[in-house]
Amino acid sequence: MDLNFLLDDIIKNRRALHQIPETALEEFKTKEYLKNYLISIGLEPQEVVETGLFVYIEGKDKENCIAFRSDIDALNIKEETGAEFESKHVGKMHACGHDGHMTTLLAFAKYLTTIQPLEKSVLLIFQPAEESPGRAKDIVETGLLKKYNVKAIYGMHLFPELPEGTVASKEGPFFAQAALMTTTITGKSGHGAMPHKTIDPLMAFTKIVDGYQTIVSRNLSPFDPGVVTIGKFCGGSAQNIIADTVNFWGTIRTFKEENTEFIINRIKEIHRGIELSYRVKIDEKIDIVYPPVINDKELYKKFVETMKDMNYVEHEALTISEDFAYYQKEVPGIFMLLGTRSEEKGFVHPLHSCHFNFDEKVLLKGVEAFARILESHNK
Repeated sequence: MDLNFLLDDIIKNRRALHQIPETALEEFKTKEYLKNYLISIGLEPQEVVETGLFVYIEGKDKENCIAFRSDIDALNIKEETGAEFESKHVGKMHACGHDGHMTTLLAFAKYLTTIQPLEKSVLLIFQPAEESPGRAKDIVETGLLKKYNVKAIYGMHLFPELPEGTVASKEGPFFAQAALMTTTITGKSGHGAMPHKTIDPLMAFTKIVDGYQTIVSRNLSPFDPGVVTIGKFCGGSAQNIIADTVNFWGTIRTFKEENTEFIINRIKEIHRGIELSYRVKIDEKIDIVYPPVINDKELYKKFVETMKDMNYVEHEALTISEDFAYYQKEVPGIFMLLGTRSEEKGFVHPLHSCHFNFDEKVLLKGVEAFARILESHNK
């Protein structure tokens, strides 16, 4: 499959989009760029969920539509790649590769205009706010997938942990469900020399940390992974004063929604017990962010066969999260990775790094993957 005719547009689009990174629901320049390009190649983009776009291309089969999705938002990160096309929006950067995702879907859109008429109908989704607050859920709730009879959906993410050009995925649970917790422990402050006149929230905090360690290890199967992590904590104002409050923040990751619910309930039970034991007050706020990404079993069989001569590898499950999961709760779907790592070119930095970069030529592999997927659905 020769897609080299797309390369000039790929380089131009990626570098233009990279220079105008915008965070969640502020992707106004990004939306205009995408819209103008899609119109220029003869398509009719429509707006969805504030700053999002979609394109519906009707095929001979109107009852069976295949969807492809790209996220479009950026991160609040100051770029330090030194690239000639560095971000023009100071303090914002496409550090998660969404510029590459958009560029791939734009190139795929142009490819589709060269193979008219299509057998199956195609829906292209340019989704805002993937990083947060997860607008995939809102797009599903508009009824877009039902309106256009979407039977399967595909998404791709650049991944610098894999060699450049490698395609990877797995059957079943692939990315974890994520939940975020913010907690305050309130005690009674006082002088460190007179602890008997205080209620020390730090002591309660240490027991909470201990208690969390048994939630997964003594309640979930060792073959059913889960993570409870406290990533940040603070409390106190002086070395000889017992704090009045301790605040801490953490995350929960599992591959089953019922396990997430169990862990949240167990955390609350631990908190209530610590309140009684240490006479403190504990206020927790735990928000479930996204469901787990679960690749459909039947689609995956077809996907593997389609990718067999594309440097495909089966990847282990990852405890990162992705709001693509909301689409998969509505219709069968496959989420895949496209490797961008190249020691020779210096593209070795992780996602969300201020140094993250990649060679645009790798995006041709993403377009080819999408083209092969669509072709497999026509058989």
